[in-house]
Amino acid sequence: MNIKQNIQSKLTEIIAKLYGIDGVTLEVQKNKTEFEGDFTIVIFPLVKQAKKSPDVIGNELGEEVKNQIDFVENLNVVKGFLNLKIKDQLFAEQLSEISNDFENVTPKNQTVMVEYSSPNTNKPLHLGHIRNNLLGFSVAEILKADGYNVIKSQIINDRGIHICKSMLAWDKFGNGETPESTGLKGDKLVGNYYVEFDKLYKSEIKAMVADGIDEETAKKQAPSIIEAQEMLLKWEQNDPEVRKLWEIMNEWVYSGFNQTYSRLGVDFDQVQYESNTYILGKDLIQKGLEDGILYKKDDGSVWCDLTDEGLDQKLLLRSDGTSVYMTQDLGTAVERFKKNDLQKLIYTVGNEQDYHFQVLFKILKKLGYEWADQLYHLSYGMVELPEGKMKSREGTVVDADDLVQEMYQTAKEKSQELGKLETLSDEDKEKSYETVGLGALKYFILKVDPKKKMLFNPAESIDFNGNTGPFIQYTYARIQSLLAKADYSAKEDLGTYLPNESEKDLIMLLSESKDVVSKAAESLSPALVANYVYELVKTYNSFYQNNPILNQDDENAKQFRLQLSELAGKTIKKSLSMLGINVVNRM
Repeated sequence: MNIKQNIQSKLTEIIAKLYGIDGVTLEVQKNKTEFEGDFTIVIFPLVKQAKKSPDVIGNELGEEVKNQIDFVENLNVVKGFLNLKIKDQLFAEQLSEISNDFENVTPKNQTVMVEYSSPNTNKPLHLGHIRNNLLGFSVAEILKADGYNVIKSQIINDRGIHICKSMLAWDKFGNGETPESTGLKGDKLVGNYYVEFDKLYKSEIKAMVADGIDEETAKKQAPSIIEAQEMLLKWEQNDPEVRKLWEIMNEWVYSGFNQTYSRLGVDFDQVQYESNTYILGKDLIQKGLEDGILYKKDDGSVWCDLTDEGLDQKLLLRSDGTSVYMTQDLGTAVERFKKNDLQKLIYTVGNEQDYHFQVLFKILKKLGYEWADQLYHLSYGMVELPEGKMKSREGTVVDADDLVQEMYQTAKEKSQELGKLETLSDEDKEKSYETVGLGALKYFILKVDPKKKMLFNPAESIDFNGNTGPFIQYTYARIQSLLAKADYSAKEDLGTYLPNESEKDLIMLLSESKDVVSKAAESLSPALVANYVYELVKTYNSFYQNNPILNQDDENAKQFRLQLSELAGKTIKKSLSMLGINVVNRM
């Protein structure tokens, strides 16, 4: 338990003893006032319950703190704030305690599945997918670091009308071309045909409207959309030709996706395919009909009435018997809980699907699945570029591979400009450019609270100063350089060295690392880890500027500062790894 938590815990006991109020946790903050003390305790939340003035409460609490907490050296009460000065020796002991406890994780003995990515096989991954993948992967890593068993999963949307659109366009205009014959990644080739279909479809609508047909009717009766719907029906009827083309084109896409995932540094433990799970969804719907939970309309379509839940009526099967997204999502959820002993399932999906997940969870609950209460939608805001929104059908999407390559290229140019890698081999230089470029991309995206919409600016993200990935990576590299020059190895006994103020600030921050991980795991927000590691780096740099290390005459001070630097480096590396960011020893 760190110093801050120790104080909070003791205060809760003291408040119960003095005022008979149980379970109160007062906020203990780092003291930023001009009054003496390492920590400040805000007393105001107790005023109403204790029915006393802040100063009276402060003095009463202070008296008990003096009697019960032996590491408090002195204290003062100022305008509703209780300031505590801690014995300097305790900070030195805290450093050893944090160092020894660094790798220890208490197992939660709970399994959480985190779903992310879950792309359609009709187009390559884009900037929106990047935020999704980075967020899902980071949340999974944070949960692991907090002691959970984690299963990373994705459901690949490998069937449906959107897939048939790409297939139909390739069949019409492809002339047998392949990724090999074109030199294109498979997902990009298939995505090009999705765009081709949209051009054809729009031209048909335009022609029909010019002939006097209203636009809504034209959208439904355009020859290309009718052909795509017929192809979907043939697919569901296992037509051999349609199925063969579907398998070939999907394999192209999977190969392309895997290259992108590999470069992004994300992975999966389980992969499911909608082409398998949509059938499971149909079985659930049949049972729901038999049990009277769902109902059928005159046209044969199947619905769930959620009006009693404050929602609407939801289509689950079309009149022609084909399924909708909800159908397969029902089947997928049931399958996941059947195959795994899950305590929680987290869906990482953009906020435009908020309503979809409300409906999904309610339907599963109606169908009698108690674990529906363990489902959670990690809803996140859209990503935009300075140029504005993206539209995949119009081919104006920011391609994930192109963006990653741009980040690599920018990092390369910046590094060459700074000229600090000249002594490295070409292979190590390339590794550094890739690590810095991807670190900039990941940090810029993950430092924003998931719920917020964000504007991604590639140039701003790769700055070597300020709240950026490269700035944090650079500080890590500086620490490694320092430790290498010092020929340092940690010592248990650092004598009677008493840390100064900047050293204490750094120790306080390092002691909060595990607490930050727990809060990030609870709130499913990598932004907490990102902002913590930035604060840590700023605090370390301030310590580094103000305290000589290698040319320090006092050997105890030198060893203490090296140990402090080593722990800061380890904590930076661990924090970045939870964000999926790698480090290099030279930048």
